[in-house]
Formats: sequence, structure tokens, C-alpha cells
Amino acid sequence: MAGNEWINGYLEAILDSRTAAGGSGGGGGGGGGVGVGGGGGDPKSLAAGASPTGATSPRGPHMNFNPTHYFVEEVVKGVDESDLHRTWIKVVATRNARERSTRLENMCWRIWHLARKKKQLELEGFQRMIARRKEQEQGRREATEDLAEDLSEGEKGDTLGELAPVETAKKKFQRNFSDLTVWSDDNREKKLYIVLISVHGLVRGENMELGRDSDTGGQVKYVVELARALSMMPGVYRVDLFTRQVSSPDVDWSYAEPTEMLTTGSVDGEGLGESGGAYIVRIPCGPKDKYLKKEALWPYLQEFVDGALQHILNMSKALGDQVGNGGRPVLPYVIHGHYADAGDVAALLSGALNVPMVLTGHSLGRNKLEQLLKQGRMSKEEIDSTYKIMRRIEGEELALDASELVITSTRQEIDEQWGLYDGFDVKLEKVLRARARRGVSCHGRFMPRMVVIPPGMDFSNVVVPEDIDGDGDSKDDIVSLEGASPKSMPPIWAEVMRFLTNPHKPMILALSRPDPKKNITTLVKAFGECRPLRELANLTLIMGNRDDIDNMSAGNASVLTTVLKLIDKYDLYGSVAFPKHHNQADVPEIYRLAAKMKGVFINPALVEPFGLTLIEAAAHGLPIVATKNGGPVDITTALNNGLLVDPHDQNDIADALLKLVADKNLWQECRRNGLRNIHLYSWPEHCRTYLTRIAGCRLRNPRWLKDTPADAGADEEELLEDSMDAQDLSLRLSIDGEKSSLCINEPPSSDPQDQVQRIMSKINKSSALPPSMSSVDSAKNAAEATGSIVNKYPLLRRRRRLFVIAVDCYQDDGRASKKMLQVIQEVFRAVRSDSQMSKISGFALSTAMPLSEALQLLQLGKIPATDFDALICGSGSEVYYPGTAHCIDAEGKLRPDQDYLMHISHRWSHDGAKQTIAKLMVAQDGSSDVIERDVASSNPHCVSFLIKDPKKVGENNR
Repeated sequence: MAGNEWINGYLEAILDSRTAAGGSGGGGGGGGGVGVGGGGGDPKSLAAGASPTGATSPRGPHMNFNPTHYFVEEVVKGVDESDLHRTWIKVVATRNARERSTRLENMCWRIWHLARKKKQLELEGFQRMIARRKEQEQGRREATEDLAEDLSEGEKGDTLGELAPVETAKKKFQRNFSDLTVWSDDNREKKLYIVLISVHGLVRGENMELGRDSDTGGQVKYVVELARALSMMPGVYRVDLFTRQVSSPDVDWSYAEPTEMLTTGSVDGEGLGESGGAYIVRIPCGPKDKYLKKEALWPYLQEFVDGALQHILNMSKALGDQVGNGGRPVLPYVIHGHYADAGDVAALLSGALNVPMVLTGHSLGRNKLEQLLKQGRMSKEEIDSTYKIMRRIEGEELALDASELVITSTRQEIDEQWGLYDGFDVKLEKVLRARARRGVSCHGRFMPRMVVIPPGMDFSNVVVPEDIDGDGDSKDDIVSLEGASPKSMPPIWAEVMRFLTNPHKPMILALSRPDPKKNITTLVKAFGECRPLRELANLTLIMGNRDDIDNMSAGNASVLTTVLKLIDKYDLYGSVAFPKHHNQADVPEIYRLAAKMKGVFINPALVEPFGLTLIEAAAHGLPIVATKNGGPVDITTALNNGLLVDPHDQNDIADALLKLVADKNLWQECRRNGLRNIHLYSWPEHCRTYLTRIAGCRLRNPRWLKDTPADAGADEEELLEDSMDAQDLSLRLSIDGEKSSLCINEPPSSDPQDQVQRIMSKINKSSALPPSMSSVDSAKNAAEATGSIVNKYPLLRRRRRLFVIAVDCYQDDGRASKKMLQVIQEVFRAVRSDSQMSKISGFALSTAMPLSEALQLLQLGKIPATDFDALICGSGSEVYYPGTAHCIDAEGKLRPDQDYLMHISHRWSHDGAKQTIAKLMVAQDGSSDVIERDVASSNPHCVSFLIKDPKKVGENNR
């Protein structure tokens, strides 16, 4: 090491690189193997390509490679001089010449390798960019080919022209979002009502019992924090999180509270009424005194839907009064279901309220079935019996078909998990989206839009280390058990350390429920069978809370029992900590303890939909080891702070843990990367993207419930309608001064004649209504000839009872049978025999006949059409409201309800249905002339056929 003094002058030359130094270099040999001349040479001349002696190669400066030139150039360009000078001061702060020389040499070569590493990373980044471009080009070509195969010749050229201009990833991003407006503070004037649904588990805003059982995990924390964060966004007035009400004595009383406030709303609180903010709304369903697992909730979801629907309707009316919406209800902007059971509920609510639905799967049934079968421990029948997996998959398919938007945490969830379902295909979805954008028919096929929005994280409890670029060895990070007082460390630290013989070892931390799919047993096996790992580190298992294993669910108890047996098998006493209790406030302290011990966080789950614990660990400076199945793939790609493993391979798990624990440089690099990139995951960013995406969903509310300006003559029309309804209900004005329902909003008057004149004068104003009301007037005038009463809205909206007569009976010639009339008349007679029931009841006729045939049948029995509040004709394809203004044309004829037609037109393909039925109805001999179109009974939303010879229809088609 004696010849390394040259490095002293060499580094001084680097530090003085910006000065105009001259002269030749000093002496010094070629110690250290670099073979340079004096260290005092001018670095600028070196950077220009000259040799240290001032001679220039005859072949030019770039032909004669000079390591000194290359080294100085990389250092000067790639290293901050202030940092280098600070490091230099530390290096030379010793009197021992040999030690100083050794430090200087190590410093120089470290700079050399850092520069090389930087170049390698730049090259790898460039190669990844090239690979992404190739994948994007391949995807565009495949989409174009699929689209071209499904389009006619006239359509192909336009589509190719539409897809061709995309050249780079950036341009592709701009094209995909060109029709979206990013959510901003400009939307503050909006007053949105958003509904979130998460049925199972124990949900509350504070002191969440995460890990109590398999149903109370990361999803509970996600939906609660999402509700809070959404309510703080500009333009969001109220967020309701629906869950099941639990009144069981086995759980805390707070889960029986009907409503729990999470937050009062936006930060400024401007314009918020008494109902603004975020709330947990608990809906009773099933046994009130029992806490049921999610597998046992399926029979009670219909009851949950009824309760949720009633709450939404009541809240919509209340919000309409609060936000100044003219009294019109404020229906939910979207209904967002979380998991399969809530997706099933959201699909029914979305259809009932006619509002868009959003779905987040969290964990998918088909993927879980595949993983469980891969383990080989249970048969398919046993899996279905234990997890009700087939009912769960059915619910997911239903929710997938009803959703307009599916939010995932990772791209892998789209390609490898949702791609397993019948309702979604990655390539076909791109084709359908391209066709819909161009206005080309999709033949009734529909697939929801899949978007990746990583969940956010609440950083309020995270103490970010100050030395992000350091190695974590600050004075505050040293754990000293010998001299520490009990008050100096959090209680959970002592609870963990009491298990460990040597608590100073690096800590391998796993935090999850004791659920089989979390794969904790494989982690313990990997730790127990790897002796080097056992010698270097401790294992800490935070497996929820427990009092008695015998009182836990069978699955959780089985996992815990297996873990204890493995600890005994491998004699891991003193090396494994598994505390029984912790609360939510202890979790950040557990992460902090593992980080202080230079530990590693691991998530070895068989499949992890996202992995919020990985984000939390990274925020506390912990490198991670995670499963390669699911969300951790995207997390490690974004944060670059850990390794991925095969959860089924315990050797792979042990190798990854040993690599991070044993390699200090790798550990520090992963720590720094995680802390630097953690800002990518935050709730405000998540909510901004979320609201931007759902803004693209179509608003499908009925027209009379939309937030549109009222007509100029709306008040007069409403009064006219009230007067007509009053006649229909046989209400009479009182001449002796008794207050009538028609003048309830009128100022008091001493003269009853004045009251009557005031009402009649407003009724007469109907003749002077604006042109927008002309169609209603025409309908009313057309109905006056028959003496019928015309109302603005269907009378069934006021009925307390509605009798639906769904009957079809035909003769051999296809005409309606008189038995239908007998059934209708018998129902009328039975209901009208009770005077009280008759006043509050209405009737609806549901038949497969078209309207013309239904009216002929009623005329045959001398039954006025106005005796029915609704006529459902054409097998449900048309709905008529006799006596309602918008269902009567200018000639006084009935016309179908346009809002209902708009509703059933959603995803309907007349031609596709016609072609499909024609293909299915094939005779046994292969002939296709078995059926013929029944044109008279068909309409744009009903395809009707006549079977020529039933004997020719195959058995499978009957």
C-alpha cells in the first residue's frame, strides 16, 4: 500500500478541476494498478483527451484510450463537487498514512464503480424503453388485426388510419386520455354523492381490528381510507360506505351502530350541509345477533339490497334539499362494489337506480380456485363446500357484466386474473372499445373498461427517516436494550423482543392474517431449513390478534397450529417472535423496529391483489421480499426496493431473504429507493385519478331525475297535474273554509270563494304555457274527447299496492283466449270488493302480446285501458302508462315510455339476437327453415319467431 500516495494528488486535481491549473504533474509511481503519471496534472487537459505528460497520440485523442482521462471525466461529470469535498475531508482526517492511503484508494474505486453502475442503469433503462415500445407496437398490430377481421371492407381503412399515428408511449397515453378531463379544484361547485359497498368483515373508522379474522384485513382499511379521502376532494359532497350491521355479543358494540361519521368533508368545509362528509352506514341483513363469515352471507344479500336501496332513496331526497337542487333527488354519481359479494349487491342497486357501477375485485374466485387446486390439498368439491367458490364466481361474473368500470391495483390483475372470466377478454375489449369510439355496432357485446389505479396510503402516522440517502445508522436508530428504560421504547417492542434470544439480529417481518392463502407456513419452513438465515436473522410473525386458538375459525386455527408445530420441529425457540396482541397504532412501531434492526419485510402470499403492507414497509425504510403473483410485481417495479419470489418455492424465499440480510450494500440501496419513490402512492393522487375515471361513466338517470334546468312553465304544469290528480282521487274543495290539499301552499284567505278562484286562475294559465309544453297540452286535449284524465307522472308512483297480472293464454290459431279476460276480471273483482284496498291499489298487465292485440283483448271484455296504471307488452320490451302525458301522442294514441326504451337499449343488439336465435333453432336434419319471423309481434327491442313444425325442432332446442 506504500505506493498509493499518488491518489492524494489525483483527488486534489479532481477537486480543482474548475480552476485554470497548469504545470506538469509531480512524481509518483503507478501504485494501485492504474498506471498514471503525476497527480498534479491539469484535469481539464485530461478531459480534453491529452495524456498526463502532454503528448498526444498520433492517431488522435479518441483512438488512444486513457483510463485516467475516462476516470476523471466520469467523476467531474457525475459527482457533485460539494459532496466529493465533504467526503474528502472525512477521508483525510487521520494521521495514519497507511490508513489514509487505503481509504483514498477505496474511495477512488468506489467512485469508479458508481460511475459504471450509473451507465449500466441508463443502458438498462434504455433497453426497457425499447422493449416497451416493441410491446406497444405488437399490441397495436394485434388490435388492428382483430379489428380488421371483424369489420367490413369499408370500415377497415378508417380504423387503420385511426390507430396508425401512435408512435411513442407518451403519445399513446395522450390519445387514451384525450377524452378525459383531469379532476381539479374547478369541480368544487359539483355536489356529488358516491356510494361504496363492502359487505363482509368488521368495519369501523377507528381502532380497526385488522387481522381479527380472514374477513377483516386490508380491504377494510382500504375502503375506510378511500371513503375519507374521497370526501376531502373538491366537488364531492357525501360518501356513504355500506357494510353489514353486526349486533352480536361476540364483537364490539360499535359494529351495531347504524351510522358512523368518518369525516365532516372537505378541508375548507365550504357549502357543506348537515349531511356532508363521509359515513359508514350499517345495513342489517341475516341473523342480527350473529357475526357471519363472508361465505355464509350469500343468502342474505337480497335483504341487504333492500335496506341499502331505501337508505339511498331517503338520502337522495335529503341531499336534494341541502345542495339547492330545486328539491330534485341527488342520486349517487356511481355505486362502487368491493369484492364479489358487494359487487353482486352493487349490480342490483345500479340496475334499480339506473346509475353507473364501478367494481374492485380485491381477490378473485377463479384465481383462488386455481391456486388451491395447484396446492393439491383439497378437491374442487371440498373447495366449493368450504369457500362457496362457485357462488362467488357467479357473483363476480354478474358484477363484471353490470360494471362500466373495473378498478384494479396492477396490470397483472387484468391480464392474469380478470382474463380468466367469461365476461372479459383483453384483446376483444380493445376491439370493442375501438368500435364503440367510432360508432360501429358491437352486436350487443360489452366489456367494462379496466383501469389501473394503485391504492393510496395514509402517511400521517409515518415518521420519514431524515437520512434517506444514508444507511440508517443514526444515533436515534440504535437499539440498546441493556441501557434502555421501559419508557424509552414502545410497549410493542418489548412484546416482540421477549421472544428473542438475540434481539440485535436483523428482523425478518411478516404481517398478515393467519389465513392459508397468506402462506405463512411456507415462510416458517424456509426459515427453519436455511441454517445461514437462522444464524443471521430473527423471524417476527404478526398474525392478527388471538386469545385462544380453539376459539378461532377452523382455517386460522389450523395455520397457527401448524406454525407452532414447525417452530418446535426446527427448534426455532428464541429466533421466532409471534405476539398474541397488537392494535392498529402498534403497526408503525413494528415497522420502525424492523427498520432499526436492518431487517426485511416479506409478503409470501400465494396471490396478493395489491399489498398495502408492502407500501407501508417501504415508507418506513424496509426493503421487501414479495410474491410474484399479483400486485407486488407493480409495486417493486415502481419502488425498486426489493425482490420477487415464487411463493410455492421455499428455497427461493430463503435465498432472497438471505441475499438482502447478508448484503449490506443491497439492503441500503433498496431502502433508499423505497423512501425516494414512496410518494407515488398517496390518497389525493389516487382520488384525483379515481374521479377523473368515473367522470367518463355515462349518467343514465331518468330524465325527470336529472339535474337539468326546469321548464319555464314547470310550476304551472305541476299545478295542472295536481288538479287533474285531485279529480282522479275524487277530492273535493270545501266551500265552508276547510283547508284543501290543493291549496296547502296558498296564503290564508278569509273568503273560500277567493281560494277557489285563485286555484282556477292558475289552472286556466295552462293555455298560455310555453312551446315546450305543447306536446303535453296536445296530449291533454286529445284525451279530453274521451273524458280521460291525463297526468304528468304515472299514477303507480302514488300507489301503496300494485297488482301485476302476468298472464298469457292463446288458442291454436295464435289469438288470445278469453280465459285471459276472465282472470283479469276476477282480479279486479277481488281487489275492488275491499273499498280501502281499492283506494290505495293499482293494476298492471304484463303480456307477451304487442299493444295492438292487448287493446283488442281489453275492448272485447269492455275493460278500459286506463283501468291499468301500466301495460307491459311485447314480452317486457315496451311499457305504456295509460293516462300519462308523455305516453300519449298528439292523436291521443298510446306510445311507449321513452325512458324505459332508453334503459333497455343499453347493450342491446337486435340483429345479434336475431342471428343467434336463427343459429340455435336448427332442425334435427340440419335444415334451417324451422322458424320464421313474426313481424307483427316484433319491435326494435323484441325478436319474435313462429315455429313452423315443432316436430323438426331438435331436443336441445325445445
